[in-house]
Amino acid sequence: MTPPDASELLLIRHAPALHDGRLCGRMDVPAELGEAAVWAPLQALVSEVAHRVVSPALRCRQTAQALWPGAELEQDARLWEQDFGAHDGLRFDEIPDIGALSSGELAEHRPPGGESFADMVARVRPALEGLAEKARQDGPVAVVAHAGTVRGGIALALGVVPPALGFEVAPWSVTRLRAYPGGLSVISTNWRPI
Repeated sequence: MTPPDASELLLIRHAPALHDGRLCGRMDVPAELGEAAVWAPLQALVSEVAHRVVSPALRCRQTAQALWPGAELEQDARLWEQDFGAHDGLRFDEIPDIGALSSGELAEHRPPGGESFADMVARVRPALEGLAEKARQDGPVAVVAHAGTVRGGIALALGVVPPALGFEVAPWSVTRLRAYPGGLSVISTNWRPI
């Protein structure tokens, strides 16, 4: 993969979460980093970014520390995963079946006490727009966050929320967005170093 351009926003999903078969939006669980060889190609790709920003979640901080040992990391709470409310911490087979929903309905579905995907996109929007501006001014910005946060960035680039739910975002993957005056464009999604 080619090195990032000056105006890129690199959205990195954290390493696999040790979630014990439970939904862990806001549940703070560690990451399974695996062997250094797993993330070495990604580490090489993001080694020279201008800014490193991370969700405060333990799994994200551990992933960022593996990529940039000893580096200063800026934390931004707006980058947290979607709040699944009463469903957070439930085993996957315990989550109530909400039936077949269109992508628009799914984007607006709000679990009890939680937020919808559309709510989460509205929450991450100012953070990602600010980081995109930093990328335009200072050079590439890397963000270590969650699948929902990455999909939120895709939604901002597309200018519409529901279709972003159709994008796969694997652990250790990178989604590259280009920041330009007034918006973002998608360069690539879900690139994995393994």
